[in-house]
Amino acid sequence: MSDAAVILQSTITCPQCGHSATETMPTDACQFFYDCTGCGAILRPKKGHCCVFCSYGSVPCPPIQADATGDSCC
Repeated sequence: MSDAAVILQSTITCPQCGHSATETMPTDACQFFYDCTGCGAILRPKKGHCCVFCSYGSVPCPPIQADATGDSCC
Protein backbone atom coordinates (compact mmCIF):
# COMPACT_ATOMS: atom_id res chain seq x y z
CA MET A 1 0.00 0.00 0.00
CA SER A 2 1.18 3.50 -0.83
CA ASP A 3 2.18 6.05 1.82
CA ALA A 4 -0.22 8.61 0.33
CA ALA A 5 -3.66 8.95 1.86
CA VAL A 6 -6.49 7.38 -0.13
CA ILE A 7 -9.11 9.92 -1.23
CA LEU A 8 -12.66 8.68 -0.71
CA GLN A 9 -14.55 11.50 -2.46
CA SER A 10 -14.77 11.71 -6.26
CA THR A 11 -16.78 14.00 -8.51
CA ILE A 12 -18.46 11.83 -11.11
CA THR A 13 -19.50 13.53 -14.36
CA CYS A 14 -22.15 12.08 -16.66
CA PRO A 15 -20.88 11.77 -20.23
CA GLN A 16 -24.44 12.15 -21.56
CA CYS A 17 -25.65 15.35 -19.88
CA GLY A 18 -22.53 16.73 -18.16
CA HIS A 19 -24.12 16.72 -14.69
CA SER A 20 -21.55 16.38 -11.89
CA ALA A 21 -22.01 15.11 -8.35
CA THR A 22 -19.50 14.47 -5.58
CA GLU A 23 -19.89 10.99 -4.15
CA THR A 24 -18.16 8.88 -1.51
CA MET A 25 -16.55 5.82 -3.07
CA PRO A 26 -16.91 2.39 -1.45
CA THR A 27 -13.67 1.01 -0.04
CA ASP A 28 -14.65 -2.65 -0.06
CA ALA A 29 -16.12 -3.10 -3.56
CA CYS A 30 -16.16 -1.64 -7.04
CA GLN A 31 -19.20 0.34 -8.13
CA PHE A 32 -20.30 -1.04 -11.49
CA PHE A 33 -23.41 1.14 -11.94
CA TYR A 34 -24.24 4.76 -11.19
CA ASP A 35 -27.58 6.50 -11.76
CA CYS A 36 -27.03 10.05 -12.99
CA THR A 37 -29.11 12.42 -10.88
CA GLY A 38 -29.18 14.88 -13.77
CA CYS A 39 -30.64 12.84 -16.64
CA GLY A 40 -31.26 9.39 -15.13
CA ALA A 41 -28.72 7.60 -17.34
CA ILE A 42 -27.23 4.44 -15.87
CA LEU A 43 -23.46 4.72 -16.15
CA ARG A 44 -21.30 1.62 -16.47
CA PRO A 45 -17.49 1.42 -16.52
CA LYS A 46 -15.71 1.97 -19.82
CA LYS A 47 -14.04 -1.08 -21.34
CA GLY A 48 -10.87 -1.86 -19.39
CA HIS A 49 -11.96 0.06 -16.27
CA CYS A 50 -13.03 -1.62 -13.05
CA CYS A 51 -15.69 0.85 -11.92
CA VAL A 52 -17.60 4.02 -12.77
CA PHE A 53 -15.24 6.16 -10.67
CA CYS A 54 -12.25 5.06 -12.77
CA SER A 55 -14.22 5.90 -15.92
CA TYR A 56 -16.08 9.10 -15.00
CA GLY A 57 -14.74 10.28 -11.64
CA SER A 58 -12.25 13.00 -10.78
CA VAL A 59 -10.39 10.49 -8.59
CA PRO A 60 -9.94 6.75 -9.32
CA CYS A 61 -11.31 4.15 -6.90
CA PRO A 62 -9.50 3.45 -3.59
CA PRO A 63 -7.88 0.13 -4.71
CA ILE A 64 -6.32 1.84 -7.76
CA GLN A 65 -5.12 4.75 -5.59
CA ALA A 66 -3.58 2.38 -3.04
CA ASP A 67 -1.65 0.41 -5.67
CA ALA A 68 1.41 2.40 -6.74
CA THR A 69 1.51 0.64 -10.12
CA GLY A 70 -2.18 1.29 -10.85
CA ASP A 71 -2.65 -2.33 -11.93
CA SER A 72 -4.61 -3.72 -8.99
CA CYS A 73 -8.30 -3.24 -8.50
CA CYS A 74 -11.34 -4.64 -6.77
